[in-house]
Amino acid sequence: MTYCLGIKVKEGLVAISDTRISAGSAITTKKKVFVIQNEHNSFFIMTSGLRSVRDKAIHYFEELIENGIVYDKLFKAANAFGDQIKRVAEEDGDALIKAGYRFNLNAIVGGQLKGDSEHKLFLLYSEGNWVELDEETPYAIIGNSGNGKGILTRIINENITMRQALKAGYLSFDSTRVSSNNVDFPIDVVLYEKDSFYMNESRYELNELQNISSIWNQKLIESLDAIPEEWMDKAFKKNK
Repeated sequence: MTYCLGIKVKEGLVAISDTRISAGSAITTKKKVFVIQNEHNSFFIMTSGLRSVRDKAIHYFEELIENGIVYDKLFKAANAFGDQIKRVAEEDGDALIKAGYRFNLNAIVGGQLKGDSEHKLFLLYSEGNWVELDEETPYAIIGNSGNGKGILTRIINENITMRQALKAGYLSFDSTRVSSNNVDFPIDVVLYEKDSFYMNESRYELNELQNISSIWNQKLIESLDAIPEEWMDKAFKKNK
Protein backbone atom coordinates (compact mmCIF):
# COMPACT_ATOMS: atom_id res chain seq x y z
CA MET A 1 0.00 0.00 0.00
CA THR A 2 1.01 3.63 -0.41
CA TYR A 3 0.49 6.97 1.25
CA CYS A 4 0.92 10.00 -1.04
CA LEU A 5 -0.45 13.42 -0.14
CA GLY A 6 -0.56 16.63 -2.17
CA ILE A 7 -1.68 19.95 -0.64
CA LYS A 8 -2.26 23.25 -2.42
CA VAL A 9 -2.27 26.55 -0.49
CA LYS A 10 -1.80 30.12 -1.70
CA GLU A 11 1.91 30.05 -0.83
CA GLY A 12 2.61 26.89 -2.81
CA LEU A 13 2.48 23.10 -2.75
CA VAL A 14 3.34 20.45 -0.17
CA ALA A 15 3.81 16.80 -1.13
CA ILE A 16 4.51 13.85 1.18
CA SER A 17 5.13 10.28 0.07
CA ASP A 18 6.01 7.13 1.96
CA THR A 19 8.54 4.72 0.46
CA ARG A 20 7.50 1.27 1.71
CA ILE A 21 7.10 -1.49 -0.88
CA SER A 22 5.64 -4.81 0.26
CA ALA A 23 5.79 -7.98 -1.83
CA GLY A 24 4.64 -10.96 0.20
CA SER A 25 6.88 -11.06 3.28
CA ALA A 26 9.57 -8.93 1.62
CA ILE A 27 9.70 -5.23 2.48
CA THR A 28 11.83 -2.78 0.52
CA THR A 29 12.14 0.97 0.07
CA LYS A 30 11.45 2.76 -3.21
CA LYS A 31 10.93 6.39 -4.09
CA LYS A 32 7.36 7.06 -5.22
CA VAL A 33 7.71 10.73 -6.20
CA PHE A 34 9.26 11.69 -9.55
CA VAL A 35 10.48 15.30 -9.88
CA ILE A 36 11.05 17.16 -13.14
CA GLN A 37 13.16 20.28 -12.62
CA ASN A 38 14.54 22.56 -15.32
CA GLU A 39 14.43 26.20 -16.31
CA HIS A 40 10.94 27.60 -15.60
CA ASN A 41 9.48 24.10 -15.38
CA SER A 42 8.96 22.44 -12.01
CA PHE A 43 6.58 19.60 -11.27
CA PHE A 44 6.30 16.28 -9.48
CA ILE A 45 4.38 13.06 -10.03
CA MET A 46 3.43 10.78 -7.13
CA THR A 47 1.93 7.37 -7.88
CA SER A 48 0.07 4.60 -6.08
CA GLY A 49 -1.06 1.17 -7.24
CA LEU A 50 0.66 -1.91 -8.58
CA ARG A 51 4.39 -1.32 -8.64
CA SER A 52 4.87 -2.84 -12.08
CA VAL A 53 2.41 -0.51 -13.80
CA ARG A 54 3.58 2.52 -11.79
CA ASP A 55 7.19 1.98 -12.82
CA LYS A 56 6.24 1.39 -16.44
CA ALA A 57 4.12 4.54 -16.74
CA ILE A 58 6.86 6.66 -15.14
CA HIS A 59 9.50 5.23 -17.49
CA TYR A 60 7.30 5.93 -20.53
CA PHE A 61 6.72 9.51 -19.38
CA GLU A 62 10.40 10.02 -18.53
CA GLU A 63 11.25 8.93 -22.06
CA LEU A 64 9.01 11.68 -23.45
CA ILE A 65 10.91 14.28 -21.41
CA GLU A 66 14.30 12.85 -22.43
CA ASN A 67 13.26 12.99 -26.08
CA GLY A 68 12.79 16.74 -25.79
CA ILE A 69 9.04 17.16 -25.36
CA VAL A 70 8.35 20.41 -23.50
CA TYR A 71 5.07 21.29 -21.82
CA ASP A 72 4.20 24.93 -21.23
CA LYS A 73 1.25 24.28 -18.90
CA LEU A 74 0.88 21.67 -16.22
CA PHE A 75 -2.48 20.35 -17.43
CA LYS A 76 -0.71 19.32 -20.65
CA ALA A 77 1.86 17.34 -18.65
CA ALA A 78 -1.02 15.77 -16.68
CA ASN A 79 -2.69 14.84 -19.98
CA ALA A 80 0.55 13.28 -21.21
CA PHE A 81 1.00 11.21 -18.08
CA GLY A 82 -2.65 10.20 -18.28
CA ASP A 83 -1.94 8.93 -21.79
CA GLN A 84 0.86 6.76 -20.39
CA ILE A 85 -1.53 5.34 -17.79
CA LYS A 86 -3.91 4.42 -20.63
CA ARG A 87 -1.02 2.94 -22.63
CA VAL A 88 0.06 0.69 -19.76
CA ALA A 89 -3.57 -0.33 -19.11
CA GLU A 90 -3.94 -1.34 -22.74
CA GLU A 91 -0.68 -3.30 -22.70
CA ASP A 92 -1.03 -5.04 -19.33
CA GLY A 93 -4.68 -4.82 -18.28
CA ASP A 94 -5.87 -8.15 -19.69
CA ALA A 95 -2.85 -10.04 -18.37
CA LEU A 96 -3.36 -8.59 -14.90
CA ILE A 97 -7.02 -9.61 -14.87
CA LYS A 98 -6.11 -13.17 -15.90
CA ALA A 99 -3.59 -13.26 -13.05
CA GLY A 100 -6.25 -12.14 -10.57
CA TYR A 101 -5.24 -8.49 -10.31
CA ARG A 102 -7.05 -5.28 -11.15
CA PHE A 103 -5.26 -2.53 -13.06
CA ASN A 104 -4.65 0.16 -10.47
CA LEU A 105 -2.61 3.31 -10.98
CA ASN A 106 -3.48 6.67 -9.44
CA ALA A 107 -1.31 9.77 -9.43
CA ILE A 108 -0.96 13.29 -8.06
CA VAL A 109 0.72 15.82 -10.33
CA GLY A 110 1.70 19.21 -8.94
CA GLY A 111 3.88 22.16 -9.90
CA GLN A 112 4.08 25.18 -12.16
CA LEU A 113 5.24 25.49 -15.76
CA LYS A 114 6.21 28.64 -17.63
CA GLY A 115 2.72 29.11 -19.09
CA ASP A 116 0.92 28.71 -15.76
CA SER A 117 -0.17 31.84 -13.90
CA GLU A 118 0.09 29.94 -10.61
CA HIS A 119 0.96 26.54 -9.16
CA LYS A 120 -1.42 23.67 -9.95
CA LEU A 121 -2.38 20.32 -8.43
CA PHE A 122 -4.09 17.47 -10.30
CA LEU A 123 -5.46 14.11 -9.21
CA LEU A 124 -5.27 11.39 -11.90
CA TYR A 125 -7.34 8.21 -11.92
CA SER A 126 -6.62 4.72 -13.25
CA GLU A 127 -8.62 5.58 -16.39
CA GLY A 128 -6.11 8.34 -17.21
CA ASN A 129 -8.52 11.23 -16.64
CA TRP A 130 -7.98 13.91 -14.00
CA VAL A 131 -9.50 16.63 -11.86
CA GLU A 132 -7.82 19.87 -10.81
CA LEU A 133 -7.77 20.60 -7.09
CA ASP A 134 -8.75 24.09 -5.94
CA GLU A 135 -9.81 26.01 -2.83
CA GLU A 136 -12.84 23.74 -2.44
CA THR A 137 -10.69 20.60 -2.48
CA PRO A 138 -7.17 21.76 -1.53
CA TYR A 139 -5.64 18.32 -0.96
CA ALA A 140 -5.64 14.76 -2.26
CA ILE A 141 -4.44 11.44 -0.86
CA ILE A 142 -3.80 8.35 -2.97
CA GLY A 143 -3.22 4.89 -1.56
CA ASN A 144 -4.11 4.38 2.09
CA SER A 145 -6.35 7.40 2.53
CA GLY A 146 -8.82 6.60 5.27
CA ASN A 147 -6.91 7.08 8.52
CA GLY A 148 -5.23 10.37 7.68
CA LYS A 149 -8.12 12.43 6.34
CA GLY A 150 -9.61 13.67 9.61
CA ILE A 151 -6.95 16.18 10.56
CA LEU A 152 -6.63 17.44 6.98
CA THR A 153 -10.36 18.02 6.60
CA ARG A 154 -10.39 20.06 9.81
CA ILE A 155 -7.26 22.11 9.14
CA ILE A 156 -6.35 22.40 5.46
CA ASN A 157 -7.57 25.45 3.54
CA GLU A 158 -5.95 27.67 0.94
CA ASN A 159 -5.04 30.38 3.46
CA ILE A 160 -2.83 28.38 5.83
CA THR A 161 0.94 28.61 5.47
CA MET A 162 3.09 25.96 3.83
CA ARG A 163 4.63 25.25 7.24
CA GLN A 164 1.19 24.61 8.71
CA ALA A 165 0.32 22.43 5.71
CA LEU A 166 3.51 20.38 6.11
CA LYS A 167 2.90 19.97 9.83
CA ALA A 168 -0.69 18.81 9.27
CA GLY A 169 0.43 16.61 6.40
CA TYR A 170 3.01 14.85 8.55
CA LEU A 171 0.48 14.24 11.32
CA SER A 172 -1.87 12.79 8.69
CA PHE A 173 0.87 10.43 7.53
CA ASP A 174 1.69 9.51 11.12
CA SER A 175 -1.96 8.68 11.85
CA THR A 176 -1.93 6.38 8.83
CA ARG A 177 1.39 4.81 9.79
CA VAL A 178 0.32 3.83 13.30
CA SER A 179 -2.93 2.36 11.94
CA SER A 180 -1.41 0.38 9.07
CA ASN A 181 1.53 -1.98 8.68
CA ASN A 182 2.01 -1.21 4.99
CA VAL A 183 2.81 2.52 5.25
CA ASP A 184 6.06 3.56 6.89
CA PHE A 185 9.27 5.59 6.89
CA PRO A 186 11.31 6.90 5.29
CA ILE A 187 9.14 9.63 3.79
CA ASP A 188 9.93 12.01 0.94
CA VAL A 189 8.82 15.64 1.21
CA VAL A 190 8.62 18.00 -1.77
CA LEU A 191 7.92 21.71 -1.30
CA TYR A 192 7.17 24.22 -4.04
CA GLU A 193 6.79 27.96 -3.41
CA LYS A 194 4.59 29.82 -5.89
CA ASP A 195 6.48 31.32 -8.87
CA SER A 196 9.84 29.98 -7.63
CA PHE A 197 10.17 27.29 -10.33
CA TYR A 198 12.16 25.24 -7.84
CA MET A 199 11.27 21.96 -6.14
CA ASN A 200 12.85 21.40 -2.72
CA GLU A 201 13.21 17.68 -1.93
CA SER A 202 13.94 16.18 1.50
CA ARG A 203 13.88 12.68 2.98
CA TYR A 204 13.05 11.99 6.64
CA GLU A 205 13.78 8.87 8.66
CA LEU A 206 11.80 7.72 11.70
CA ASN A 207 14.46 8.85 14.18
CA GLU A 208 14.22 12.42 12.86
CA LEU A 209 10.47 12.73 13.51
CA GLN A 210 9.81 10.30 16.36
CA ASN A 211 9.76 13.16 18.87
CA ILE A 212 7.11 14.98 16.81
CA SER A 213 4.92 11.88 16.93
CA SER A 214 5.42 11.64 20.70
CA ILE A 215 4.52 15.30 21.21
CA TRP A 216 1.39 14.82 19.09
CA ASN A 217 0.31 11.80 21.13
CA GLN A 218 0.76 13.72 24.38
CA LYS A 219 -1.13 16.75 23.04
CA LEU A 220 -4.04 14.51 22.05
CA ILE A 221 -4.24 13.10 25.56
CA GLU A 222 -4.05 16.57 27.12
CA SER A 223 -6.72 17.91 24.75
CA LEU A 224 -9.00 14.96 25.54
CA ASP A 225 -8.65 15.60 29.26
CA ALA A 226 -9.39 19.32 28.74
CA ILE A 227 -12.76 18.73 27.02
CA PRO A 228 -15.69 19.53 29.38
CA GLU A 229 -17.44 16.45 30.75
CA GLU A 230 -20.75 17.79 32.07
CA TRP A 231 -22.51 16.77 28.86
CA MET A 232 -21.70 13.11 29.65
CA ASP A 233 -23.60 13.08 32.93
CA LYS A 234 -26.81 12.21 31.10
CA ALA A 235 -25.21 9.14 29.53
CA PHE A 236 -23.70 7.93 32.80
CA LYS A 237 -26.80 8.64 34.91
CA LYS A 238 -28.16 5.45 36.42
CA ASN A 239 -31.79 4.64 35.77
CA LYS A 240 -33.85 4.38 38.95
